[in-house]
Amino acid sequence: MLPLRFTNKAARLPMAKTRAAEWRKNGFCVTTAPNRLDMNVIHGFLHGSYWANGIPRAIVKKSVRSSLCFGLFRGKEQIGFARVISDHSTFAYLADVFVLPNYRGRGLAKWLMECIMSHPELQGLRRWLLVTRDAHGLYEKFGFTPLAHPERLMEIHCADLYAQHL
Repeated sequence: MLPLRFTNKAARLPMAKTRAAEWRKNGFCVTTAPNRLDMNVIHGFLHGSYWANGIPRAIVKKSVRSSLCFGLFRGKEQIGFARVISDHSTFAYLADVFVLPNYRGRGLAKWLMECIMSHPELQGLRRWLLVTRDAHGLYEKFGFTPLAHPERLMEIHCADLYAQHL
């Protein structure tokens, strides 16, 4: 058996350059423009969330760089966020969806989801996944259902990973 060799000369597919999408409604804006995202808001919320409690800023920054992100704004103030991890062909994982507490109850999470689900690069996907503890009703409006075959799903879950970084 020959040893494996890795070189920088390996053929690579070019990364798709996505133009930022934007939606506006009643003084609010949802955009995928990376330069609009406020890392202080995103990290601040996620750091205290039940699903990413204690997450280091560097990890949030890396996750944002590697995802299709949706920022929800009122003027220049970021008030919500979501990110999609996807190959833009067959699969997407929806993560880190939030609207700041002072802006909840106005239908903004629903509108954010409408924007995500209508994004041109996320059409025709065979499978979407997400994990939620308390927002099932929201996601059901967009076709999400409990797993048909949960016995097929497997995971590696390091629940206390961020606590180890403290």
